[in-house]
Amino acid sequence: MEILFDNRQKKLPYPEDLEELLQSAVELCLEEEQITKEIEVSISFVDNDEIQKLNRDYRGMDRITDVLSFPQYENIKEIENPICLGDIVISLEKAFEQSREYGHSFKREVAFLTVHSMFHLMGYDHDTPENTSMMREKEEKVLQQLGVKRE
Repeated sequence: MEILFDNRQKKLPYPEDLEELLQSAVELCLEEEQITKEIEVSISFVDNDEIQKLNRDYRGMDRITDVLSFPQYENIKEIENPICLGDIVISLEKAFEQSREYGHSFKREVAFLTVHSMFHLMGYDHDTPENTSMMREKEEKVLQQLGVKRE
């Protein structure tokens, strides 16, 4: 498994062990879905300005968001030997704001956003109440295994 980390922001330093935590999060998501670990995922850290531009350009929504997912495949289950799952873009600035708002650690928030995006890369969505429920259950299971609980 290869995770390509790209820190494209300078507003917020992050803990040295954050990348290790996110690597574990990606591995647990792959295990949950029984997908080979012989894949590549990129995780980019950006600021609010950049994620707003990406959200506008790729989703037609001219507003700040916390995370964007860019899946390589429409349905990963149909691919026999996936190589690259896709790209995850996280606004560390927004993640920090949300960690304060929700009353939990910054690392927990970034881990949640990574897990959430991994399930998007693997074909899950929260477009219906049933799909939302299924996705939330999977996210919570991985976060529990990861040991990052809500505080």
